[in-house]
Amino acid sequence: MKLDSEVNSKRRKTLLILSILINLGFLGFFKYYNFFQESFVDAFTFFGQKLQVDRLNIILPVGISFYTFQTLSYTIDVYKKKFPATLDIIGFYTFVSFFPQLVAGPIERASTLLPQFFNKRTFEYEKISTGLKMILWGLFMKVVVADRLSLFVDEVYSDVVSQSGISLAMATFFFSFQIYCDFAGYSLMAIGTAKMFDFDLMTNFKRPYFATSFKSFWSRWHISLSTWFRDYVYIPLGGSKVSKFKSGFNLFLTFFVSGFWHGANWTFLVWGALHGFYQVIEKYTIKIKLPKGILVLLVFILTNLAWVFFRAPSVSSAMVILKKIILFQGNGFYFGDKGIFLYSVLGIIVLIINDLIEEFRPNWNLLYHKNALVRLISIVLLIVYIISFGVFDQSQFIYFQF
Repeated sequence: MKLDSEVNSKRRKTLLILSILINLGFLGFFKYYNFFQESFVDAFTFFGQKLQVDRLNIILPVGISFYTFQTLSYTIDVYKKKFPATLDIIGFYTFVSFFPQLVAGPIERASTLLPQFFNKRTFEYEKISTGLKMILWGLFMKVVVADRLSLFVDEVYSDVVSQSGISLAMATFFFSFQIYCDFAGYSLMAIGTAKMFDFDLMTNFKRPYFATSFKSFWSRWHISLSTWFRDYVYIPLGGSKVSKFKSGFNLFLTFFVSGFWHGANWTFLVWGALHGFYQVIEKYTIKIKLPKGILVLLVFILTNLAWVFFRAPSVSSAMVILKKIILFQGNGFYFGDKGIFLYSVLGIIVLIINDLIEEFRPNWNLLYHKNALVRLISIVLLIVYIISFGVFDQSQFIYFQF
């Protein structure tokens, strides 16, 4: 029985629901079983009852959240007849397990990626060159910026009680660039690797910290995920084609679910709820006209406040951090290793300069400069910079945990 050829609407819907339940069932068991179990036990403890339940030592399959959503989009698109089901089983499983983006995205749609597996592969110098440049810049973002920032962030966040508000604020500021460079760097390397094999993957990041609104932020940050939730959660709920209250609720719920997708912890739920709250307030309250620079700063600050919950190990720790930051509690500033701190700041400066160029003067990008000598010198200098200042023992990508 095939979903695309089934004419009976009830059977088609049954097949769709069955496919969704199986996919989400595997994801729920591997990723959320212990979370629900512990929450259930905590609820009984709150009412004075103690339960003894053994925790399962479940090994989370790497990238399960990403390829689960990829297969779900395929099934839903086939059901809606947006895309015909493939008869090539090898092509389908290659689409699901395509190695560059298997473990952390971008989350590709079958309509754009699957047909590419049946195209004739051709060698093109321009694609090889572009792919290598993407990998090189992605490597810089990961090992020079993200991994060096993590040395400071991990140390400060590991002992929030003894840290001052200003130290925690700096660690949170560093984390905002750490997670950006870690994930955008991975995405660039995945896209660049695919490009070298003559595959085109979607852009996943577009300089998100230049966003002037939260709507703009989510059109720049983790684009493959935000568009997935828009198309398969927000719009099916009714999107904006319902009452203002229902539309606001749909928007909030979409981001709340997005937070839950990121991890089995209440911190991620709060993070998602905060972004849902930001979106609803922004969309349905009186819009105040401010200079673009002020809007960018405001969105960045509020995004950083939300990142506290994303990075903190628990909600209680996050509240301690926010309290210290907002009330400027504690004395002194923790530099840690001053060399690490200064190189971290330097990495952020180089990143911001590059993003400024790409945002406002893309033709100035030295890696893609029309002069071959300028390109060569830029590439050599970047390689030397990566080798000299890269932290190669911090290889774990943040999004591998999802």
